[in-house]
Amino acid sequence: MTQQRIIVVGGGPVGVVTALACAQRGFAVTLLEAQTEVDRSPRAATTHPSTLEMIASVGLIDEFVKVGLVARYFDFWDQTSHRLVARFDHDVLRDDTPYPFVVQTEQHKLVDIGLRKLAQYPDVDVRFGAAVTALEQDDHGVTVSIEGSGGAEKLRGTFVAGADGGRSTVRKLLNIEFEGYTWPERFLVLTTSFDFEKAMGCSFRSYLADPVEWGNLFKIAGDDLKGRWRAVFPAPVDVDDDTVMSDAEAQRRLNRIVDLGGAPYELLHRNLYRVHQRVAASFREHRVFLAGDASHVNNPIGGLGLNCGIHDALELAQTFAECANGDARAPVLDRYERRRRTLNVEFVQQQTVANKKRLEEKDPEQRAKHLDELAQTAADTVRQRAFLMRTSLLQSVAQGRSIA
Repeated sequence: MTQQRIIVVGGGPVGVVTALACAQRGFAVTLLEAQTEVDRSPRAATTHPSTLEMIASVGLIDEFVKVGLVARYFDFWDQTSHRLVARFDHDVLRDDTPYPFVVQTEQHKLVDIGLRKLAQYPDVDVRFGAAVTALEQDDHGVTVSIEGSGGAEKLRGTFVAGADGGRSTVRKLLNIEFEGYTWPERFLVLTTSFDFEKAMGCSFRSYLADPVEWGNLFKIAGDDLKGRWRAVFPAPVDVDDDTVMSDAEAQRRLNRIVDLGGAPYELLHRNLYRVHQRVAASFREHRVFLAGDASHVNNPIGGLGLNCGIHDALELAQTFAECANGDARAPVLDRYERRRRTLNVEFVQQQTVANKKRLEEKDPEQRAKHLDELAQTAADTVRQRAFLMRTSLLQSVAQGRSIA
């Protein structure tokens, strides 16, 4: 029997992990990325315990941990009083996972490690600068038209995994609606060398509740492994981009976290982007499947987006492996959407929206209630474990496996 080929569209972390997991299950793989090189712009940085288990399953965990920061704790702070409200300790999950911590590092490092691992497989073809322009499906496979430096070409595969991001060409070619909405405010990301842990005693992951200007604060490894901090803030809808991105505004926002008394923060990078809560109406069209941001996007509070994309990758590879002879009529193929779309709608979307609302709550009574609940949860080992099982996605993994 001719070896089945999986065509993966998208050379980001979800696409690379999908390709690697498929190669390890005996498939021939073609990985297509429209850009000519790996995207190294600051993106998702938090990898949860459940996802670390999956990264371990494809043989990348040791190198991945080496290029990141291990974060056992994470905090909730009341920004109005600069008060630590609750500190959560992943170590309470030590009997639930071999990785009772998160790893903080840039997503392009996972791509680099995964590509090196992929190069060890003889039936893997990785192509950067190869943009997909058309898809044609029939009873036996998928024909993918691409445009690259060598001109136009057509490739043939058994199945296609569309992991090409929120603006997914694959999703658009399938005419699948991306249902949901866009938040009115934008998110501003500032990266600085300032050591917030030393200055305020915060954990590597800290969420700052504030009725005026909430924030997220994260330490990441950096390419030099010297560490740097990212701060995320909401940008008002009625303020223009130039003002939001200005030096004065950046300094003002960071000084609200720790006041340097007029001394400037060293800014290493800044970014401003729109944030969406959307889920594809379908995760599958015959032989073509969607994964990662191509199928779902959400606000970054809680760090669930990329993690769920990696979960998609492993689920999809296993689904293909259980599909005998590449028959598109196999019932197991429908299970992928039942599991991944259901979990995204019922958990990820709701959880990330709730995370945002908790940080930005303006009503004094509701604010006090939310913060008090967090403090009580962190103080009770049983409640803290239940909370961390949800935030680490361990609970959603178990729930997904229960969906037949």
